[in-house]
Amino acid sequence: MTAVRSPGGSEAAALSAKVISDRAAGEAYVASVCFKHGPPRLLGVELEYTVHYADDPRRPLDPVDLVEALGPHTPRTLLPESPAQPLPGGSPLTFEPGCQVEISALPQASLRQLDEIVSADLNYLTDLLARAGFTLGETGIDRFRRPGRLLETERYASMERRFAPFGSGGITMMCSTAGLQICVDSGERDELAARWAAVHALGPPLIATFANSRHHAGQDTGFASARWLAVLDTEPSRTFATPPSMDPPVSWASRVLDTPLMVVRRRGAPWDAPDGLTFADWVAGRGVAGRLGPPTFADLDYHLTTMFPAVRPRGYLEVRYLDAQPGRRWLHPAALLTALLARPSTVDKVRELCEPVAGRWERAAVAGLADPELAAVAAKVVDLGCAELTRSGLPEKTVDEITEGVQALVRGRPPRAAKAFEATRSVIPLQEGSKG
Repeated sequence: MTAVRSPGGSEAAALSAKVISDRAAGEAYVASVCFKHGPPRLLGVELEYTVHYADDPRRPLDPVDLVEALGPHTPRTLLPESPAQPLPGGSPLTFEPGCQVEISALPQASLRQLDEIVSADLNYLTDLLARAGFTLGETGIDRFRRPGRLLETERYASMERRFAPFGSGGITMMCSTAGLQICVDSGERDELAARWAAVHALGPPLIATFANSRHHAGQDTGFASARWLAVLDTEPSRTFATPPSMDPPVSWASRVLDTPLMVVRRRGAPWDAPDGLTFADWVAGRGVAGRLGPPTFADLDYHLTTMFPAVRPRGYLEVRYLDAQPGRRWLHPAALLTALLARPSTVDKVRELCEPVAGRWERAAVAGLADPELAAVAAKVVDLGCAELTRSGLPEKTVDEITEGVQALVRGRPPRAAKAFEATRSVIPLQEGSKG
């Protein structure tokens, strides 16, 4: 989110239409657009929520009712002729495939400003939906309904078909889950590798701390974050967490080129991509790629949107691994993560604290804080983050509220969670590193 000078107008259009000459050109482009350097100064969040009828949360959504409720704010994926007006604070409103709503807050220079704008837009949306008989979900997965796709777009139809052979994770991720995405600047060039490593290292303990998606479609899954497990089960090549690297732009660019295409945009035809064809194959014209025509930089830009890892670089770092939080509590993990990344010394301490649970993405989703090692690391991470919150610029009352809230999560582990974790050990293979 650091401000950079980008090509504009005809220059940008010419670049988008340009054919990618070879793999090196594609990798150089990915590295340049996905990682921007500069002092960390902007913050953003994306809040997703399932939507329910207030009188019966199990009732399937009728998109017509949502259009009537949202009026001019209705996203064009549901109503193409909608003006798609942003919320009063400027946040665009979008839909996920199951009509989960998403508030994409504009980046702000401080947590205080971000809190003010996001809270105002969230309150506005909550009131708007309530007047039409709707309520927002409070967990990272739909507690009441089975997944069902409501948006009829070529992208989502092709995604559903592509993910089906991998099991139910794909349709669940698309249509039943709600995440909290926190966006932070990549930082100065010499700090990038450490910040990249830190946001990944924080993944398992923060997933465990803020997991709240155990119940799905009326059933107790037994997992702390059924949402994150659904993401991991979607398609491993595009969801695993990128390992630490001394040169994140190079490693990320290589991964992107070696990831199979999810969709290929076509006019008047389904967008299904040939099985196993990577973007690098397309550039080189290997196999069936010759029938697609050579890819352009616009095609590569679109391919980047089909990557769903724990942390996705987009010129800034988009942290994607957290469950949606109820109401105002979205600020708790956002403030904690921001505080933990605020200073280089804290970034180094984060990496040290999290080392004992490195790579335990699945275990965090399955067991949460019932895993003793994750619980111990999470408590230390929370202590460090809460100590740093005094530097956040938030009002003292808000800092106290966040501190009390997150400390309660890591200090009050319920006994039944521990029993659930022990039960999963005999039925769920927790292969560390198999998916990141």
